[in-house]
Amino acid sequence: MVNLKGAHLEGTNLEKDNLEKDNLEGANLIGAQLTRAQLVGARLIGARLIEANLESAHLKEANLRWAYLRGAHLKEANLESAYLQGANLKGVHKLTIDQLSEVKTLYNAKLDEELLISLKEKYPILFEVK
Repeated sequence: MVNLKGAHLEGTNLEKDNLEKDNLEGANLIGAQLTRAQLVGARLIGARLIEANLESAHLKEANLRWAYLRGAHLKEANLESAYLQGANLKGVHKLTIDQLSEVKTLYNAKLDEELLISLKEKYPILFEVK
């Protein structure tokens, strides 16, 4: 487990890297390449992942509370049991209802209107305090 709390990693290529359970709280990962990265159980609280490429990233049980993901690419990212409380997911690319249905919580998360309405209709429990 590595402590990268508050690290400046903007534009860094971390493709396929193993960051499992690493502490990336408050890290600046703007534009980072995280395709297929292993982020299982990683601590990404308040991380800035703007325009980051998280395609096929493994974010199972990752803590993304208050993370800023605007414009991030999440095609086929595994979000199973991820914590997205207060996360900003507006303008995220390739994010599906199926992916979000598997998260632990979306309480106070910011989502594009279309996703928000569909999710609240199908999975209201995701928006409750956990």
